[in-house]
Amino acid sequence: MIQRLIDLLTYNPKEPLIFSSGLFLLLFLGFSFVYMLLRHKLQPRLFFVTLFSYYFYYKSSGFYFFLLAVVTVSDFLIARRIGALSAVSADNSRMAASNRRRRKVLVFLSLLIDLGLLGYFKYTNFFAGMVSQMIGNNFQPWDIFLPVGISFFTFQSMSYTIDVYRGTLKPLPHILDYAFYVSFFPQLVAGPIVRASDFTPQIHKPVIITRDMFARGVYFIIIGLFKKAVISDYISLNFVDRIFDNPTLYSGLENLLGVYGYALQIYCDFSGYSDMAIGIALLLGFHFPLNFNAPYRSTSITDFWRRWHISLSSWIRDYIYISLGGNRKGKFRQYINLVITMLLGGLWHGASLNFVAWGGMHGLALAAHKYFGQEILRHDRRYRSHGLRKWLAILLTFHFVCFTWIFFRHTSFVAGWAMIHQIFTNFHIELWPQIVSGYKYILAFMAFGYLTHFLPDTWQERLIGVLRHCNLLVYAILLTAVIYIVIQIKSSTIQPFIYFQF
Repeated sequence: MIQRLIDLLTYNPKEPLIFSSGLFLLLFLGFSFVYMLLRHKLQPRLFFVTLFSYYFYYKSSGFYFFLLAVVTVSDFLIARRIGALSAVSADNSRMAASNRRRRKVLVFLSLLIDLGLLGYFKYTNFFAGMVSQMIGNNFQPWDIFLPVGISFFTFQSMSYTIDVYRGTLKPLPHILDYAFYVSFFPQLVAGPIVRASDFTPQIHKPVIITRDMFARGVYFIIIGLFKKAVISDYISLNFVDRIFDNPTLYSGLENLLGVYGYALQIYCDFSGYSDMAIGIALLLGFHFPLNFNAPYRSTSITDFWRRWHISLSSWIRDYIYISLGGNRKGKFRQYINLVITMLLGGLWHGASLNFVAWGGMHGLALAAHKYFGQEILRHDRRYRSHGLRKWLAILLTFHFVCFTWIFFRHTSFVAGWAMIHQIFTNFHIELWPQIVSGYKYILAFMAFGYLTHFLPDTWQERLIGVLRHCNLLVYAILLTAVIYIVIQIKSSTIQPFIYFQF
């Protein structure tokens, strides 16, 4: 019995600790009890949450949690030194210039440490393989473990030092505050990427959880759990994975439905995690920004990136696109900056050429939309299409995004083109009755997922309003019902969140 408990609580690479697991729900109940006991004791509460967050990361990546500590300590010290140099009142221009040079060296050192760790663990095999291929060597990938969520916490920490360097943020005075911010477990391994300017002012505030916060927290946890463990996992295991693994074994119609299924799967998987992260944070008294806003209702590719993974979209805009010059250096340079930004955004998602191609397609589409809208149609930034034109724009944008998802999901371009070839040359619409009969539950979940995606935002507020007037018993019944549904349809093995690999 004791050994079983030890095995359950120690790191197992095959069973990472995720929000939709029973172990996390049990641990979170115990965590919440201690958290509320410490709600009036700031320093012990911060230390306890940070300690739990490190354990949460240990359960995801083992002893690689030391990387989180390295990033935290180095960026805290570097940012504090940058802040000290910025605060020094220079009596002459020579000292001011010297301080500017030191600050640049320090922010470069921060980027070197963060990107160096990210580059080694995530991109070493990718770039070494490319170099070996160019010089004709036979490269065998090195056995390098990819720590879960390293892209998220390094980007989050980098934004802190860059903001301090830019003078838009003052460095935190205590390392515990910064460790709490970087490691806060709801968003640690898969976002959203929370800015220090949004999060750190909340750290020292009293723990106040209003009825509205509690209702929203429960709502987001229930919705996120249902998205991930019911819709995403079910259609993935029973349909989508089979199609993508062997596209030539299925008709073009089944391949097309597989693409639609993957578009829904990745949305429900990632937005489900974000919803649960937002909900858990609310139950702890913290507010996270919205990370998804019905992206498949977008009327353009530009609109899509305002709605999809909002925290990453705003991050690459503020720290890559604007740093490259944004739209300040002419129209042509703006288009080039968009393409470069999205190429890097694609590379962020994974060390593979398919992700680079995916990012490049989105970059070209963003540039084309910007050119067509502003130079040809002369639309201003506030323009919104209406009526039939709006629905045609939604349909076109959705199918472009689905097309690019094919190359995002396939690691092989050959497999991606094989799927496209099946769709356009081997469609077989006459198979529709058999497909409906054989995949009725899959198609029902897909229809439900897409229909709810297009519900008006006011419906969500109404549901939250109803929950606001419920008591704890109703909350418990709702959570129990969702957990029961999850248990009934889940597979025997844990299905990690897709974005854990990024």
